[in-house]
Amino acid sequence: MLIFRGTPAQPLSPVALTIGNFDGVHIGHRAMLARLTQAARERGLSPCVMTFEPHPREFFTPDQAPARLSNLREKLELFERFGVERVIILRFNKRFAQVSAEDFIDRILYQGLQARWVLVGDDFRFGARRVGDFTLLQQAGKQYGFEVEAMDSVTVDGQRASSTVVREALANGDLNLAERVLGRHYSISGKVVHGASLGRKIGYPTANIQMKHNKPPLAGIFAVRVNGIGDKPLQGAASLGVRPTINDKGKATLEVFLFDFNGDLYNRHLHVEFLHKLRDEMKFPSLEALTAQI
Repeated sequence: MLIFRGTPAQPLSPVALTIGNFDGVHIGHRAMLARLTQAARERGLSPCVMTFEPHPREFFTPDQAPARLSNLREKLELFERFGVERVIILRFNKRFAQVSAEDFIDRILYQGLQARWVLVGDDFRFGARRVGDFTLLQQAGKQYGFEVEAMDSVTVDGQRASSTVVREALANGDLNLAERVLGRHYSISGKVVHGASLGRKIGYPTANIQMKHNKPPLAGIFAVRVNGIGDKPLQGAASLGVRPTINDKGKATLEVFLFDFNGDLYNRHLHVEFLHKLRDEMKFPSLEALTAQI
């Protein structure tokens, strides 16, 4: 899979394209990727995804931006798994936010990417002040010679599958609903880094996973499954949150205790799947009380 930061300096072969944030790559996104790869195969085009960093809402209203379900690395791994051959990552900044819908079509879709088939969601908006919509894109397709298709929403329990539904389910501890909308267990990936070694001091050594974003969509104590250590996943328990007993100044931390494992994990990249929630975070009066609870 080829990955580009911005449009390629030299135009490549024409593409079938879909556009979006794809946070979490849930079943609605996966339906779009399946349709993308099918259309690309039928037309002899390369399946291509355009996505944005940071998330537009992180640019416009950083204090109100939603918790991320997946970091960029996780999204790219899922894109490749579902058959995408090219990914265009556009930096969402002040300059990009001012690009008109017409310029977006002409300079980026047509000239920059040579899009010949474009798939968008049923709520797709683009361009400065979000004036571009499916109708404008369709009209431009007739002018520039590319096909445009809108994807119907996928529903779960009568509601539209969306990143928002997943975030709300995770925040409420409903990992079952989150799993059904995602099409897999919710997970966090990251590198094991050195912590304060408090877990080792109280007899429960933990792997501290580096968090790319300090605003996870869930918090509490969880049963987890961890990949990235050997051929088979390992079972464990994880604490995700601000560690109220330790008073870590509100910084989100993911700590994983693995059953039947005591090797060195530093600098390993681990993939932690959240199976079910055991309880909320609790503040204990002392480390001794915390140890007794564990």
